[in-house]
Amino acid sequence: MGRLPLTLCLTFLVMATVTFGVPPKKAVDVPFGRNYFPTWAFDHIKYLNGGSEVHLILDKYTGTGFQSKGSYLFGHFSMHIKMVPGDSAGTVTAFYLSSQSSVHDEIDFEFLGNRTGQPYILQTNVFTGGKGNREQRINLWFDPSKDYHSYSVLWNMYQIVFFVDDVPIRVFKNSKDIGVKFPFNQPMKIYSSLWNADDWATRGGLEKTNWAKAPFVASYRGFHVDGCEASVNAKFCETQGKRWWDQKEFQDLDAQQYKRLKWVRTRYTIYNYCTDRVRFPVPPPECRRDRDI
Repeated sequence: MGRLPLTLCLTFLVMATVTFGVPPKKAVDVPFGRNYFPTWAFDHIKYLNGGSEVHLILDKYTGTGFQSKGSYLFGHFSMHIKMVPGDSAGTVTAFYLSSQSSVHDEIDFEFLGNRTGQPYILQTNVFTGGKGNREQRINLWFDPSKDYHSYSVLWNMYQIVFFVDDVPIRVFKNSKDIGVKFPFNQPMKIYSSLWNADDWATRGGLEKTNWAKAPFVASYRGFHVDGCEASVNAKFCETQGKRWWDQKEFQDLDAQQYKRLKWVRTRYTIYNYCTDRVRFPVPPPECRRDRDI
């Protein structure tokens, strides 16, 4: 066989040395009790199929919630959730990670209910060092109350990525080099809850919870946790740099993932703090790196 042209050799060399982003490892479904326990209103949690499925119930007396048994520094965390169906205005279904200190870090999914026929709103937020105010809101491209969908967080030293069914809907990059705090030394627990927030959740509180429609039910399964477990006082992960989420292919999104993120930005984003010039006349410094402006 003859020699390949120089340009073709260079093309192969570039392809061999460039590392592309890839989706997180496939979540492993486990029973609720493997990783979680209820935290309040125990009688408002229903267990089905041996604990592989859990229903959270909200009525006019109380909502309910649960949290992880462990605390984690980095990893991949996912939940399959079917939202409250029908008239869910005023209700909030939350899935989030949070540390315990007064200057806490937090990574939020919040699903804001709506009147029948109106779309759910998914609000995400990131708190670092006790500071949030990084809200983004999107409409989903499906009805999240009709079936289970996967909602997950990939968190490593380089980025936090929010996924909906493996579609990246938001990226928060580590921008410590430009003065933006990043969650890296406060272990977080995982929480989920269903509660009444009709003072703000739907149209800024204009739409109130219709208690005649109660009880409201959010359904869960999956309960996947793949993280570096650490005590609440730990400052670093003992296996830092050795886990799959630390590897180069998970340090950034690839071109296809950024294309899908742009699709969400263009078609489904209804609010982004990065473009709110009333609140932020000068865009926060992380916004350009996160490709939000």
